[in-house]
Amino acid sequence: MISFSTAAAIRPLGDGTFTAELPAEWTVGGKPHGGFLLALLAKTAVALHTGNGTPLVDPLAVSAQFLHSPGVGPALLRTEVRKTGRQATVVAVNLEQRGRSCIEAVITTGRLPRDRAAWTDLPNQSAEPPGNAIDISTLPSASMFRLTEGCDVRLDPSGAGFLHGHVGDPLRLRLWARPRGEHADPLFALVAGDISMPVTFNLGRMGWSPTVQLTALLRSRPAPGWLRIQVDCRAVHGAWFDSDATVVDSTGRLVCQARQLALTATTG
Repeated sequence: MISFSTAAAIRPLGDGTFTAELPAEWTVGGKPHGGFLLALLAKTAVALHTGNGTPLVDPLAVSAQFLHSPGVGPALLRTEVRKTGRQATVVAVNLEQRGRSCIEAVITTGRLPRDRAAWTDLPNQSAEPPGNAIDISTLPSASMFRLTEGCDVRLDPSGAGFLHGHVGDPLRLRLWARPRGEHADPLFALVAGDISMPVTFNLGRMGWSPTVQLTALLRSRPAPGWLRIQVDCRAVHGAWFDSDATVVDSTGRLVCQARQLALTATTG
């Protein structure tokens, strides 16, 4: 097992660029997981500031365009500071591999709030997975979802009709996730925001669903324990669909919101 913090290690080259090794253990279908890549980009933006002697900051928002799917192996991360402010700093991070730009992202950094929210409207989901929750690592397709080697992911079977070949359930899935061997941090919350299988599985569309654009907002620092995730879809138009994930920690605090635009096969 390669822990999340070890897998997301980056090494500065001293000129605003960093290197990273994209591990096979944090992949889905042989490709680096999108949420893991988002966390790596956010970590790079934060490291750029701390490396310059600025106070410790947190990622607040990450917006990424997925241009080409990177593979397992070494990657180069180039950074550019777009704005420096007292409340927020904006950094562009470009992930390259073999001379090709794979992901272009813009990360807003600042300080995550410590106080509890004045108002929330969050899904009603238990703090821990129920007894009938399915360990994703036990599914027949688990060999394609190697991410579970580094994190524990459970799926609520209620509403996940695709598990039994049923088509027609609402496009809503509920999951729980936590890293193995360590506590969840804001970077892992970004992973959790993209950890669900595509909700279009409930339409019988079981093929690969590449992310085209993914934006995540970090709202607070997660407490130890499970992260609970609800994923919804608002519309499927042809091959295009959206996916909204709400990530809540064990104490009921909103920690991450993630929205993506993705493609899926139009037939099962």
